[in-house]
Amino acid sequence: MVYFDASESPQHSEMALQNSLQRMAPDLPWEVTNQATVHHWYEREFGIKVEPLGSLEEGVASWPEYATCVGVTLDPNKRVRVIAPWGLDDLFNLRVRHNPVRASVKDYRKRMVEKNFSSRWPSVIVEA
Repeated sequence: MVYFDASESPQHSEMALQNSLQRMAPDLPWEVTNQATVHHWYEREFGIKVEPLGSLEEGVASWPEYATCVGVTLDPNKRVRVIAPWGLDDLFNLRVRHNPVRASVKDYRKRMVEKNFSSRWPSVIVEA
């Protein structure tokens, strides 16, 4: 789960929200990230200093693969809104390819090994 709250401290609510979700649905592998605080830990994690993100949409647009740059949120009227800054073609065509906005090719390839998309979804096409 991702969200954007620029008023929140970097350590504040992510873990509390993740723990709450884990209690509600313990069989799911929850991971919670406030996109407004990514710049506080990204360099430590990946060795690249990044500027603060300005919005949830900007954060989603920077994820390592175009097919994963998709989010769903509720608008103020409780209507579902899809966030897909690079479109949905890669997702619907089962195509995984590198998004160079933030992730290096090296980190993308490492992620492909870790995520093991091809084994989980045999029809997916993973581009190196």
